[in-house]
Amino acid sequence: MTDETTRAGFVALIGEPNAGKSTLLNRMVGAKVSIVTHKVQTTRARIRGVAMEGAAQLVFVDTPGLFQPKRRLDRAMVAAAWGGAADADIVVLLIEATRGLTEGVETILTALEERRRPGQPVLLAINKIDRVQAEVLLALTEKLNKRFAFNGTFLISAEKGHGVADLKADLAGRLPEGPWLYPEDQIADLPLRMIAAEVTREKLTLRLHQELPYQLTVETEGWEEREDGSVRIDQIIYVLRDGHKGIVLGKKGETTKAVGQAARKDLETFLERRVHLFLQVKVRPGWLDDAERFDAMGLDFKDGNS
Repeated sequence: MTDETTRAGFVALIGEPNAGKSTLLNRMVGAKVSIVTHKVQTTRARIRGVAMEGAAQLVFVDTPGLFQPKRRLDRAMVAAAWGGAADADIVVLLIEATRGLTEGVETILTALEERRRPGQPVLLAINKIDRVQAEVLLALTEKLNKRFAFNGTFLISAEKGHGVADLKADLAGRLPEGPWLYPEDQIADLPLRMIAAEVTREKLTLRLHQELPYQLTVETEGWEEREDGSVRIDQIIYVLRDGHKGIVLGKKGETTKAVGQAARKDLETFLERRVHLFLQVKVRPGWLDDAERFDAMGLDFKDGNS
């Protein structure tokens, strides 16, 4: 513990799908607590990662990407994103430099103007700056700051770490004074069961293609601590149809086996111990309209109502 005045608070990362929010969260926290894939809309629950910066504790809320929702699950995800922003002490809008001021970003800015609490700081972080020319970056920065009254602008590469330390230090200085909200060594407030399920879902998303990743979910059904210090984790992959089950299993179960091996490796790194991971694939036809499944993902079923 430090003699300095402690600060603590919540920081919401918002933006379009695939803007790099999960990558930034993982970079800030220094560990993999949020699912990172090349697919859009992969973050479902509001995952909190906890990071220390001097005497300040930053609790990051990694929200689902903001997009035009079509299904119940989509609507619940967007509601969760705005809920995370409303509850936060600071909001960081992450924009991809290569995409710039898109129609989606414009929609988010309009909504921010309506939803922003009086006095709530909103920072702009332009991500993936290594992929555009300096003059393009400068023009985009000017354009965005004319469009919205940001409290600060940061040019970063979440993947490579450029500019992230400056952003983190600025956020820490803006947090309200007060005691830390979590133990100093804690990096996430999600139950380990949910983190484990997210890791497996990430591997499935990377392995599978098109719409299927959005029509499956993973739940950790069993967690057994063993005497030798290892852990046995039993998970169920729920899919909507019998045809999906075959795709997830793969020829002679090869896909599920590969997913299990990749997930186990990540989990062993995260938990710092040996993991025995067992996966089953089950068909649950209506899970996308099942309130219990939404609860398991940390989403509110009612938010999915149109």
